[in-house]
Amino acid sequence: MNILMIYPKIPDTFWSFNHALRFIRRKASNPPLGLLTVAAMLPAEWKKRVVDLNVESLNDSQLEWADMAFVSAMSVQNQSAHEVIQRCKNHGLRVVAGGPLFTGMEDQFEQVDHFVLNEAELTLPPFLRDLEAGNPQHVYSTEEFADLKDTPAPLWELINTRHYESLSIQFTRGCPFSCDFCNITAMLGHQVRYKTAPQILNELDRIYALGWRQSVFFVDDNFIGNKKYLKTELLPALIEWRKGKTGCALTTEVSINLSDDEELMEMMSAAGFHSVFVGIETPDEAGLEECQKSQNRRRDLVESVKRMQRHGLQVMGGFIVGFDSDTPSIFARQVEFIQQSGIVTAMVGLLQAPFNTPLYKRLKDEGRLLEEMSGDNADGTTNIVPRMDIDELKEGYHQILEDIYSPHPFYQRVRIFLQEYRLPKIQNPLQAQHIYAFFRSMFVLGVKGKERLEYWRLLNWTFKRDPRKVPLAVTLAIYGYHFRTVSRLD
Repeated sequence: MNILMIYPKIPDTFWSFNHALRFIRRKASNPPLGLLTVAAMLPAEWKKRVVDLNVESLNDSQLEWADMAFVSAMSVQNQSAHEVIQRCKNHGLRVVAGGPLFTGMEDQFEQVDHFVLNEAELTLPPFLRDLEAGNPQHVYSTEEFADLKDTPAPLWELINTRHYESLSIQFTRGCPFSCDFCNITAMLGHQVRYKTAPQILNELDRIYALGWRQSVFFVDDNFIGNKKYLKTELLPALIEWRKGKTGCALTTEVSINLSDDEELMEMMSAAGFHSVFVGIETPDEAGLEECQKSQNRRRDLVESVKRMQRHGLQVMGGFIVGFDSDTPSIFARQVEFIQQSGIVTAMVGLLQAPFNTPLYKRLKDEGRLLEEMSGDNADGTTNIVPRMDIDELKEGYHQILEDIYSPHPFYQRVRIFLQEYRLPKIQNPLQAQHIYAFFRSMFVLGVKGKERLEYWRLLNWTFKRDPRKVPLAVTLAIYGYHFRTVSRLD
């Protein structure tokens, strides 16, 4: 059996980093971890090929080689997924689909032969048994949750890792919190399930054996969901694993309460974590209460961010406007918070209601739900009818982007961050791609760019204060170029 595993194209979005990746001659931020893991669950005797449309084209010879196509996608890949499935059907291929995009949307993909939904550890085996017996069903789904101790390591040999800026590992699924707009708990539950420390070390060993020394992204939706296991098992094992090794700096997603745990921050830094994404959402208490973001309430959010920065953890932040409690003052308050906190990578989006979340169900009952959702958190669209006038909301949203990503405030925020940030001991080694990026940035940003004066001021300021931070300053300047481009400010 020849299996073609296809990952649809991700459009030009905030998190695609398309415009920044060109500076380091990489084609995508991360590989299709889900497909590579599913590939390891398929019969060993089957032949498998992975085509990631973010790094290569899908050609007819690949489709003609295949007996069956597996497609996995997120909501933001909707359009590309439809195009991929159509091409597969034009070549007479049976199509199997799974991943967040297809959950609850089976009626929108009539050409898919088989949906293998939820967690593949549970739904893929019955599909494979039925396929072998000659009577596969149309939909395989479950309300149960998988034991990640049974999850195999991804088959990295199916891709060319040189195309990517970072490789990925999943340690946990599930989140203990109850944010009403988040579909993670709707799909994966509140109980945090995790792989064992030996599993994670095995995956890291495989990545390291490939010669990989750049970033590794722990894709957990909340890495610190089980603090006890982190402190007693995984982090000590990661710290020990690092001895005698170079590079492989780590990044992940956490909740803001990490800042309350000095020991955990120190251990994460010692294990090689250098940046974390945190869902901050809003500095407004009423908005936090409305979306049930309990972990963010009744705290000094700016100070929480700075505590993580002082432990060598660069904070990337997610922000939302469009809550029912929001008034026109929220736009200036968001800008003020982002600037004061020194969060350079600040993703601001309009509130959206993903399928099957508490927010989705509430707004559907209120008749305030629009069926279409782009899946792009920062494209200025929403699938809800907000309380605030929609034109005022969109105008305020675009003003936030102007205020935080125009050259002067952006470079000012970079300096605020660099003043606070403690450089971690573990960093990725300097490679040819970084030297290329530096010289390209000097031309694109320092000569051609409208931010050229800000660019040179930042480099001069950083060199005088702490020359070790110059590479980071250049990286953040390149990020700013990407953010302005996708925000259509350039």
